[in-house]
Amino acid sequence: MNQEFTSNRRAKLGLALQSGDAVILFAKPEANLEKFTQDNNFLYLTGLNTPEAILLLLKNAENVTEMLFIERGIPEREVWDGKKLTKAEATELSGITRVYYKDEFMDYLSVYAPGLKRVYANIGSRDLSKPVSYPLFALKPLSKRYPSVLIDDISAVLTPLRKIKDDWEIAQLQKAIDITGKGILDIMETATAGMMEYELEAILFYRMQRSGAKTWGFSPIIASGINAATLHYKKNECRIENNEVVLMDVGASYSNYSADITRCFPIGAGFSERQKAVYEAVLNVQKQIIELIKPGITLSHLQVTTRELITEALLGLGLIENPDDFSKYYMHGVSHFLGMDTHDLGGREAVLEPGNVITVEPGIYIPEERLGIRIEDDVLVTEDGYCVLSQNIPKETAEIEAIRKAALNQ
Repeated sequence: MNQEFTSNRRAKLGLALQSGDAVILFAKPEANLEKFTQDNNFLYLTGLNTPEAILLLLKNAENVTEMLFIERGIPEREVWDGKKLTKAEATELSGITRVYYKDEFMDYLSVYAPGLKRVYANIGSRDLSKPVSYPLFALKPLSKRYPSVLIDDISAVLTPLRKIKDDWEIAQLQKAIDITGKGILDIMETATAGMMEYELEAILFYRMQRSGAKTWGFSPIIASGINAATLHYKKNECRIENNEVVLMDVGASYSNYSADITRCFPIGAGFSERQKAVYEAVLNVQKQIIELIKPGITLSHLQVTTRELITEALLGLGLIENPDDFSKYYMHGVSHFLGMDTHDLGGREAVLEPGNVITVEPGIYIPEERLGIRIEDDVLVTEDGYCVLSQNIPKETAEIEAIRKAALNQ
């Protein structure tokens, strides 16, 4: 990510703003003795992976003023924290020429505040049962002094930009997917009964770290047996028993772009007849849904069709007799947008456009049979259809069983 990318993004955002609008984005604070991860909206518009900074965009008539506020360096702290980003470095990385220190932010905001009508910020949830976010807290003096200024979440104007991926973004996603795929293959080639779920997690994390993906896109799910029937199982702490199926819902983050892949495999040399029947039913549904993907299709259409197909599969597997009972074994959405956030901006009622990247992840979960099957791929919407970015990660039963037989014969 360089200043050409981020400057173009800010220019596009400026076109979506009205005169009197402002964008105020706060970088994440740095936690003590923890690895720093940036706010994705701030990173998307600045390219700066530095804490405690503030981006201020002001729209007046047809002009957009760009201002950046960074931490002031304190020489005495350098031995503890290292050197802070300089103004020249911030300009070089972001393309923003008006760079000031964070302790000057309120002075500048005070000058422009009387002319503001609306502020878009990364305020997050307004849930009254939770503490206010730092951005909402930081903007409290503005809202108290000028109650007529509307404060909205930045997603309202940034969603149309972030959900259309450019070539560079697609390349980062592809890298994250490829690294994840290699880690999944590492697991399939080495897992044996008696291992702990967290050992499989460690195999994938090792592959990620060696490949330049420093963090997970989301908390990994390594679920064996009945654990796979819990959709967001995260403990990854159980011993894997023989004859069980392992579900892996995992994704590396590369350049802050997240993969999201789910694969299942038998811990033995092959699936049982019943396991294979359920697996093939899910795989058949997934393939049919992927074939529907093209510009103009809605995510809700994919969801409705998935429910219809899963219901047919459940009837065929003898799991239900009444079609209305499908939700006993399938209870989640089939797709979401993918990008800097694993569940990226876009919404579940969106109409697909070229440049969207979405997941396709049907599943069937049967706790009474200690079995959960979900198969998930990451799919790019193209001008005339789709491209499965994760197509090289094995998912056919014959492929998976061949890998497992070779692994257990070593």
